[in-house]
Amino acid sequence: MPATRKLRYAMVGGGRDAFIGAVHRKAIALDGQAELVAGALSSSPEKARESGRALWLADGRNHGDWRALLDDELKRPPEERIDFVSIVTPNHLHLPVAQAFVEAGFHVVCDKPLVHTAAQAQALVAAVARQGTVFAVTYNYTGYPMVREAREIVRSGRLGEIRKVVVEYNQGWLATRLEGEGNKQAEWRSDPARSGAAGAIGDIGSHAENLVATVTGLEIESLCADLGALVPGRPLDDDGSVLLRFQGGARGVLIASQVNTGLENDLRLRVSGTLGTLVWRQERPSELWHLPHDGPRRVLTRGSPWLGDAARRASRLPSGHPEGFIEAFANVYGGVFADIRARLAGRPAEALEADYPRIEEGARGVRFIERVVASSRSDAKWTAW
Repeated sequence: MPATRKLRYAMVGGGRDAFIGAVHRKAIALDGQAELVAGALSSSPEKARESGRALWLADGRNHGDWRALLDDELKRPPEERIDFVSIVTPNHLHLPVAQAFVEAGFHVVCDKPLVHTAAQAQALVAAVARQGTVFAVTYNYTGYPMVREAREIVRSGRLGEIRKVVVEYNQGWLATRLEGEGNKQAEWRSDPARSGAAGAIGDIGSHAENLVATVTGLEIESLCADLGALVPGRPLDDDGSVLLRFQGGARGVLIASQVNTGLENDLRLRVSGTLGTLVWRQERPSELWHLPHDGPRRVLTRGSPWLGDAARRASRLPSGHPEGFIEAFANVYGGVFADIRARLAGRPAEALEADYPRIEEGARGVRFIERVVASSRSDAKWTAW
């Protein structure tokens, strides 16, 4: 069944001065498949409405809080309602907003980390299963074409048996105590009540864990973590190092730090198997280095015709024309749109078209954060998964 209209969506959070909400809106708009029709864009009703007016929301769908947004949508006839809601609030609001919209039967896209605790995550997983709705978690780095190519290379066995995985996510933006200087993003990320039990390991370490799981499919057996707040007075970790043992015998190292002065968004992955190694860096996302055990090293580039189906599908431009962060986000949303459209047409979505991180991956990410925090607080060398 061909698409006959744009999908309609609402956004909760992401108002004026919010970084990630604008990123989501730009990514959603990139392929022209969906339009913002409603919102509750801030925890402050006045700011929420000001933000909505700046985005040209109609007064009747520009709400001061998310409960009013949900109530209004439920009062509307089905043909006028939103198709999904995008949740881009600080972490502590993910659960109540997501649970309410899921229970009301709406599809949901939620930023990460999903919720604060593994018990909350499992309750949300159960709610999604009951309702049968689409639920995506925006681990946006999985949307890069060369990450999807790395996944295909590993899963096809071309790297052999995986032995070692090293993933690093290094930033420097919190090298000083920005939360004491009125920086909104730093304030909530360093506040346990809003961020949860972890700082850097939840904010960017969860991305690193998901990247490893997406590319390799490995499951963690146990871990040994060291978390620290290296900036004095900060209540949550801003630096973390984790040793990983995977089922089947592979070993791993995960580093997540936001106090590496001078570094910007340095996410990098190295996967080594018995037949070779793959290397990818987010700051040079169009390149995937393949270093085989018995042949010359090669650099695979985005947009090349010899890449696999998933990587080629995720590219919009010919090779040599830069694509990056917004496009990767858009690829995640593209998978969500395909799944929603398939359901509207009464058919199951094909795996290749509906390629996006599901709620189960979000729940696993929350468990990862919990186990890392528990390990860091423990005197035991290894903490079971």
